[in-house]
Amino acid sequence: MDLDLAQVRAFVVTAERLHFGQAAAELYLTQQALSKRIARLEEVLGTRLFDRGGHVVELTAAGRRFLEPAVETLRAADRAVAAAVHDDRPLRLDVWSHLYGPQRMVRLLVELEPGLDLALGMRSDVAAAVTGLRRDELDAGFGWAPAGPLPDGLTRRLVRLEPVAAVMSQDSPLAAADRLRPEDLRAGELWFPADAARLEFLRLFAEEFGLPHAFGGVNLGMEANLDHLRSTPGQYLLLPAEAPVAAGLRRVPLAEPTPLYGWSLVWREGERHPLLPLLLDAVGRAVRANGWLDYDPARHWVPIAES
Repeated sequence: MDLDLAQVRAFVVTAERLHFGQAAAELYLTQQALSKRIARLEEVLGTRLFDRGGHVVELTAAGRRFLEPAVETLRAADRAVAAAVHDDRPLRLDVWSHLYGPQRMVRLLVELEPGLDLALGMRSDVAAAVTGLRRDELDAGFGWAPAGPLPDGLTRRLVRLEPVAAVMSQDSPLAAADRLRPEDLRAGELWFPADAARLEFLRLFAEEFGLPHAFGGVNLGMEANLDHLRSTPGQYLLLPAEAPVAAGLRRVPLAEPTPLYGWSLVWREGERHPLLPLLLDAVGRAVRANGWLDYDPARHWVPIAES
């Protein structure tokens, strides 16, 4: 029995999401095309893999048995392709963000997929990364990618919605709170460590909640940004809610709603670097294992750029 790997991949993503719409979006398919792939796979196997009742999708007993070997089959296929088109050049991946180093997320992906050989670079924003991709200086980019069409030949995938918190001097009037609502931040100033055009998430957040803000001019790096916050109690910055807190600073959780920062992968359509499928597979597994795209509109704020 010969299996179509595209059909197997459609099954695996749907089985792990248990949601045809989410699975179709992850695979860049219509729901109709996804359903056809799974129907053909069920026809080849001679058994149903999913029970579809109303809005509920569940694996059948056969689907549960098939899932683990199907996942291993896809991983083996991706490694086989990488071996067949062996390229000594590492995957050139650029990362960017005003938040604490996005390298920490890259490290997690490498831990999930030890076969990833990455050459990491740092660009200032998505525009610089897009230029690098179009000039074939990069194979992929990882960071904030705002809404709107990308240049022809480029594609992207939203891979994480990360909660952020307000970080400020321990002497700030806001630092005594156990948590803050976004509108509470009007008592201080949201600090932009670089031009607002490069910090769209902060700009959208400030506009949404009517927050006073101040501009720092040139971004001299995170250590300099934290030093600025220590010496300027009236200002704060949004940083990952799980990031460690440096001495002299206080991190206050945000709620009602909690802002979520979007991380995206961007790459060239038809990219043939043998490690790109392994990177995309590692990202998909991290999303499913950690609930990176979980979103509740009653509790979270996601800017229009990532909704």
